[in-house]
Amino acid sequence: MSANKKMLIRILVSALLYAAVLAVYFTVELPVYAQILLFAAVYLVIGYDVLFRAVRNIAHGQVFDENFLMSVATLGAFVIGEYPETVAVMLFYQVGELFQSYAVGKSRNSISELMEIRPDKANVLRNGEETEVSPEEVEIGEIIVVKPGERVPLDGRVVEGESYLDTSALTGESVPRACRPGGEVLSGCINTGGVLKIRCEKAFYDSTVSKILDLVENVSGKKAKAENFITKFAKYYTPVVVGLAVLLFLVPSLITGEWAEWGSRALNFLVVSCPCALVISVPMSFFGGLGGASKNGVLVKGSAYLEKLNAADTFVFDKTGTLTEGKFAVKGVYPAEKEGEILALAAACEWQSTHPIALSVMQKCGGNFEKDYHIREIAGRGIVAEKNGEKLLCGNARLLFDEGVNFEEITNENTIVYVARNGEYIGRIEIGDTIKEEAKEVIAALKASGAKTVMLTGDNNRVAKIAAEKIGVDEYRAQLLPGDKVAAVEELLSAEKKGRALAFVGDGINDAPVLLRADIGISMGAIGSDSAIEASDIVLMHDDLRSIPAAKKIAKKTMRVVFENIVFALGVKAVILVLSALGVTGLWLAVFADVGVAVLAVLNAMRTMLFRETQKNLKKTVPLKETA
Repeated sequence: MSANKKMLIRILVSALLYAAVLAVYFTVELPVYAQILLFAAVYLVIGYDVLFRAVRNIAHGQVFDENFLMSVATLGAFVIGEYPETVAVMLFYQVGELFQSYAVGKSRNSISELMEIRPDKANVLRNGEETEVSPEEVEIGEIIVVKPGERVPLDGRVVEGESYLDTSALTGESVPRACRPGGEVLSGCINTGGVLKIRCEKAFYDSTVSKILDLVENVSGKKAKAENFITKFAKYYTPVVVGLAVLLFLVPSLITGEWAEWGSRALNFLVVSCPCALVISVPMSFFGGLGGASKNGVLVKGSAYLEKLNAADTFVFDKTGTLTEGKFAVKGVYPAEKEGEILALAAACEWQSTHPIALSVMQKCGGNFEKDYHIREIAGRGIVAEKNGEKLLCGNARLLFDEGVNFEEITNENTIVYVARNGEYIGRIEIGDTIKEEAKEVIAALKASGAKTVMLTGDNNRVAKIAAEKIGVDEYRAQLLPGDKVAAVEELLSAEKKGRALAFVGDGINDAPVLLRADIGISMGAIGSDSAIEASDIVLMHDDLRSIPAAKKIAKKTMRVVFENIVFALGVKAVILVLSALGVTGLWLAVFADVGVAVLAVLNAMRTMLFRETQKNLKKTVPLKETA
């Protein structure tokens, strides 16, 4: 039985006992000691744990907390003969605590639902037989068998079988992803089709599921300024109000001699002063926001970054793989009648390179080219290949200009690779990347919210300008190396106003330095990317840019709820503290100011768990790729 259910039963039993004792109290004239015994019994049933925690915390040097305040206030009320009110205060307080515990649990569950992706077992092939072991025991290179309905326990590559994987736990995408031999699979996915044999490529501690779980378990590790403020506030606020309550009791009592009257006012003052509404509701507002974000496939590493995201007014995007699909392909070879020759010469220069542009050339060319050229790379320009007096040039316009080749430079949205041989222009290859269809929509949404948008790219200025105009960003910086991107972000940060923040959005593969330098690092398509999870502050679980404005809306609403709770709790408490000191209010209104305000604030905080921005407003139009 859960702790909340046990508390609910205790509250119900105590309420029945309290009703029975009240019935006797109002119908039978009992001696004082009998009244004390009956009400004390009910009081201990409902409040023994509060008294125990107060004593334990005092023993540990933590005197001024809500348990201490409630214990002093209720025991004091009992001493001055307010027996029914004493039990009612403790009963109402425990009802409020139960509600808060339920709300906190609900908020925590919205994040910890992701813990279900943890695999329980792995079926590994050893000596030709399947052996069920813990995923931690599987070694890299071993073959694991995943049957229909089972969860993939470790990252690896399919060696046998075809199926569809349910990746919703990782990406939030409901459409199954096809996989076949040679395809990569990530731990945490569910096999929905045939039997798969997968070669393990990562140890369990280094797998996708482990890294995601580590992020989830530490999601509230970094506190926001508002949370730190409340922690410090409560630290100084509680002893101050206790001191004021003592003064409220002693000073007027010594003057008037009405010790019971001023003792009652002081006790009311103590009950009202309990800061639990702030201490509980403000962190819960943030936790609810984190939970709401996680439901939408956005993992935020702590409330501090949720607070920063709300303050973000500059969004810097890497181009390739973030604003674009990041998949280069040959769009055309000109002149067309020389296509075979141009591709063969380009491949002879590019075959040793791992650059995406070189890979696209090699894919288009096939294998019909020579490999025995002496290759020399010129940074920022291209490649020079030489053999037996023959000289090939393959690169951008600057390379050919430097070598004195006569040709006409072409300007369009594609990356142009020019090819020349022995000083004679042969032709060009146009290679392009596709802009994500949601990119323009997202940039427009961010600009509409008042944010500035900037694009950083290593492409030349011509390609960058065309892409920037198509996407609609405010500014762009071109021809940047990774170090240049950091410098560009530094420059933008220096122009930021105090209290505002800069967010950098990258694909999480080679943007780690910039992700770390920005106020907020947001990694795109980061599942399986170690550097993204480690370097970024916010991880988007699916490759959809529209999660960014959605996450910003969540952050904005969370901060509004936090502000509402702070103003509401402090405002109500200030009014009733004054009324309690003046003797206008009794213990019942004091209880409302404590527990009632806390319950209302927690109810308000729970609204942050209801965010469904990406599901409600965003259409998943980006097709899932097959893992092959």
